[in-house]
Amino acid sequence: MIKYEILFLEPAKEFLDKLDHKSREKVLFNIWKSRESNDPELFKKLTGEIWEFRTLFKGRQIRLLAFWDKKRDKKTLVIASHGFIKKTQKTPKKEIDKADQLRKDYLEKR
Repeated sequence: MIKYEILFLEPAKEFLDKLDHKSREKVLFNIWKSRESNDPELFKKLTGEIWEFRTLFKGRQIRLLAFWDKKRDKKTLVIASHGFIKKTQKTPKKEIDKADQLRKDYLEKR
């Protein structure tokens, strides 16, 4: 059973477009898989409002940050804000801040 739909903001689309074909396919496969299971290896909460789609592929930690659109009437919607290659153990605060700003901008425009 699919638990939510996914919308990719422009920065997330641009990030995916820059990945090589195999990496992009793996990221998208993991995202689609996360919609059917509660697996923190695929989709994990980082802060109050920010979550991350997680992919480990060819030794690279690929992340797409996301947030929930809880004001929708029908389908549950997760918004992928942007992505990056994780270089340290901890998710950089600047990436979380960027996701939070994109979340605020998205919610203002709806």
